[in-house]
Amino acid sequence: MAASSSKRRHKVRRRADMSLLGGIRPPIAVLSALLLSLAGITALGLGKASQDSVPKAVLTSQQHFAEDGAVTMRASIDESVTDLTRTAGLFNAGDPATPDAVLDKIGSVYQKWTGTAVVEIESGRMLAARGENVPVTAIDTGKLAEKDGLSPRIVRLQNGESRLLAFALLSWPDRPQQLLIASNSLRFPGVSRGQFRSIAVVDTTGHILSRDGVQEPEQVKTAKQREDAKRSAKQLTAFAKTAATKTATHPLKAKEPGSGGFPGVSGSLRGNTFRGDRAVAGYAALAGPQPGEGTLATSLGLTVVAMVDVAEDPTRVAGPFFGLVSAAALLLIGALAVALLLGTVQRPLLKLFLESRRLTRGDLTRPVSVPRFGETARIGRALERLRRQLLGEPAGAAASDAGRPGRRSRLGSRALIVICGVLLLAWSAPMLLLFNRADSTVAVPEQVVSDQRERTHTISDRVRRALNEGHADLVSVASLIGNRTSPDDMEKVLERTRIEHQRYRSIYVRSADGTVQARSGEKPRTLPAGSKDKPFTQPITVLNKSGKEPSVAGYAEIPGRNGAMVIGEFRIDFINGLLKRPGLGQIRVVDSEHRVIGGNSGYLAFDSLPKRLDELVSGTNQRVGMNAPAGSVVYRDGDGVQISAASPFAGGGAAKQLRWTVVSWQPASGLAIPEYSLQNRTVLAGLLGITAAVACLGWLYIVVVRPLRELAGQAESLADGDRRTVLFPHHHDEVGAVTRSLEIVRQQLQEQRKRDSAPLVGRN
Repeated sequence: MAASSSKRRHKVRRRADMSLLGGIRPPIAVLSALLLSLAGITALGLGKASQDSVPKAVLTSQQHFAEDGAVTMRASIDESVTDLTRTAGLFNAGDPATPDAVLDKIGSVYQKWTGTAVVEIESGRMLAARGENVPVTAIDTGKLAEKDGLSPRIVRLQNGESRLLAFALLSWPDRPQQLLIASNSLRFPGVSRGQFRSIAVVDTTGHILSRDGVQEPEQVKTAKQREDAKRSAKQLTAFAKTAATKTATHPLKAKEPGSGGFPGVSGSLRGNTFRGDRAVAGYAALAGPQPGEGTLATSLGLTVVAMVDVAEDPTRVAGPFFGLVSAAALLLIGALAVALLLGTVQRPLLKLFLESRRLTRGDLTRPVSVPRFGETARIGRALERLRRQLLGEPAGAAASDAGRPGRRSRLGSRALIVICGVLLLAWSAPMLLLFNRADSTVAVPEQVVSDQRERTHTISDRVRRALNEGHADLVSVASLIGNRTSPDDMEKVLERTRIEHQRYRSIYVRSADGTVQARSGEKPRTLPAGSKDKPFTQPITVLNKSGKEPSVAGYAEIPGRNGAMVIGEFRIDFINGLLKRPGLGQIRVVDSEHRVIGGNSGYLAFDSLPKRLDELVSGTNQRVGMNAPAGSVVYRDGDGVQISAASPFAGGGAAKQLRWTVVSWQPASGLAIPEYSLQNRTVLAGLLGITAAVACLGWLYIVVVRPLRELAGQAESLADGDRRTVLFPHHHDEVGAVTRSLEIVRQQLQEQRKRDSAPLVGRN
């Protein structure tokens, strides 16, 4: 039995001598490393938050502006090609028409092309032309039959301007095949630039194909204006070359982590400073509606660049003083907390570990060095009592001479951890709740407010143009159906139109007595068969005034059919999809009575706007001249700062009579404005400080303090004479090592007791 006990003691000692991978050292070491890292982050992050004289919100706004231009241009090019191809297909399905009749019909329905022409493919002879001269000589008719031979292309005119050419075939039996050509400039339909912005279309080589907003030197009068025009043109050219290089990369590689909202390559650029103004630009490549989905327009490889001069504000540049002071305070408080943990928890526990191991080796000559307070002091006093018991003193005698061993210190390890937590909280809580608070006096960059207004106006014009395009499709279908088309042929035309244009949920032909003669898509919701009342007072209208979803529809009368009409019901998702642009916050389309028709996020149909937005819509609908201009305003109240803008429908077309208004608003706190950036970084530093304190101190409490408190009670029970309770270590760390040493002492005391009682048993 003695040999077995010796083997067990040897095994316990060997395990006690193992490398201490866990225990008290890792939590304190990790806490020290985290506090040092947080101090560095605080010094660099808070010092850098206000360094830029041009806020990041302005750069991001220019990026979004270029994205809007790219989306608008891509949609315009694809729509033009689709309209030309569909119109040619409708002509091909009917009786042969003369080239002049084809161009006259196209010109009466669509007013989007600067020039149109019909060319006989075999001979190359010009058969008819309208508008500006179409560069027919730049077209190789012999290559039209090749793959992508009818794809749109860009050609350069002799005067240096560029034109986009779209093609479609006119083909009838027993007639020579003809080529329908439409020419258009690379301008931005419906993009509101504002007064001081320049915008350009760039090809893959960085060459500017078209530009708006930069005057030619010969167009201005004074020398200063000519100098500014030359500088702007030079800066725009430099931006164009840089943007072409950046958009040549893959979208996944070009995107910054966490960015989204635009499926293509986009970004912002910083230019030179001139007379206190810095040139900044946004760029965006033409991209499909979905990531990885290309269109005819995206195959052209075009990039949109938007440039504007922004006044730099040198007074807004803040130094790193606050960051350095905060970091120094954290280092001081952190050093005090770590020193407290080292001096009152780690060192006493390590000393106990060494003392307990000394007792297990049989070194009982020196008294145990007892720590001053806490659980380690209780365990130290118990070890001293056990040392005396190993020397032969009875448990009661050892207890009486141990200097009040039952007294417990009020300040334990748990209280010390709480003190350390309070120290770290004294730094983290003010960072989280008090310092660098951005209030309602935050200075919002004027350019951001202006961009909110101009982008809202762009979306308003985009919705109006989309509805006008839809009505033009209905007019085109109605004029081509005529009075001879059978219901079966009508359905084919309607089906083709609905598939090519995803804006309709249903498109159908309705006779004067209300009978639906042909239909494609879903069943009409608002015009039941047999209704004799004409439901339309305008070419495009909202047919209901309540319900879960507005019903927007347009109509066009069919010539020669006694009041029959083509009706198209628009998908409300189509209208909402036009509003989904990043960087504008909440967007709503409201009617003339300020009731909500559509939005880019969750909304209630026909709901009313908040009062101040309702007043903004009323104010912007006050006409100044021919149209009601867009407006923007910054609201400041107890809830923070909010940027709002509204833009009524402006321009012509069937949709203008709707008198709709697009309104947008967003909290300024969501923008990268220096005050909010500094506040966010300060809050982040406070959160990181609290997280580090809770994680490391909680780790220390679970792994060390709680087992240590349990061990203190077990050690005192063992010193009081409890020899039956076996002590099991929970972890292979310092507390576990002390537990194993106490278990060895318990076994030694049991063996000593047996030896002392053996002679008495023999005499009995």
